[in-house]
Amino acid sequence: MSLTRKRILDEMGLSPQWILRVRPKPMGDSQCAETGQTLAMHDVQTEASQSPVLPGPAPAAASAEEMARADNKHNVLAKVMDMDWPQLRQTIMACHLCGLCAKRKQAVPGVGDEQADWLFIGEGPGAEEDARGEPFVGQAGRLLDAMLAAIDLARGKNVYIANAVKCRPPGNRTPELSEMAACRPYLQRQIELLQPKLIVLLGKAAVAAVLGEEGSLASMRGRSLIYRQGELEIPTLVTYHPAYLLRNLPDKAKAWEDLCRARALMQCIVNMP
Repeated sequence: MSLTRKRILDEMGLSPQWILRVRPKPMGDSQCAETGQTLAMHDVQTEASQSPVLPGPAPAAASAEEMARADNKHNVLAKVMDMDWPQLRQTIMACHLCGLCAKRKQAVPGVGDEQADWLFIGEGPGAEEDARGEPFVGQAGRLLDAMLAAIDLARGKNVYIANAVKCRPPGNRTPELSEMAACRPYLQRQIELLQPKLIVLLGKAAVAAVLGEEGSLASMRGRSLIYRQGELEIPTLVTYHPAYLLRNLPDKAKAWEDLCRARALMQCIVNMP
């Protein structure tokens, strides 16, 4: 490297400069065959030893709030599977395991018959649900009530309704996987306490939360699915979320097919010896 170029680089703050090492003299073909790999490794090690070691970014220290939330999550999850219905509801209402708690008016544990054969699981509370503390009370809730009535069911009568997450996502967006994971122990305990004969999942978020599947809803409709939790094995069906049906009216016919399939399956389950 010429002195002039070095001075220019120094003025620009581009230093240290790399100096080209003297390469070994060429060897014969037989020597190259024997030592080529060793030379390659030597070059890598030499360059690594001569390279300046630059400090990496310091790891971000966990805030006191994050540490407290992690400790709280560990304590809650360790106890949730032993809770009864009142304890579970109280814990959900006071939950701070994910960021959804920050903007909620109240958590929405679920509603209905706590010895029901039917369990319907949706996505998450909307604005009206957040205000009233009950799932499916808005326009989508009225459609769900009509869907239940079509197969001779009614809210609170042999039916329990819950959601994948218990707090309203901002702007009614789809819950994130981390948020559903934080709520999953609550949902699992609800299923364990309820032990329904049939689970009906309303929409893709419910499928992801309960079954851990993220395929298209069309590929899962009509399939014989099973929810497994310990010794529990519960038949599960998938259909569209009522809010989706309000935006896509032609798919109401497909939802009706799913409900008829669910009713027929329940009759088979009830009549099993």
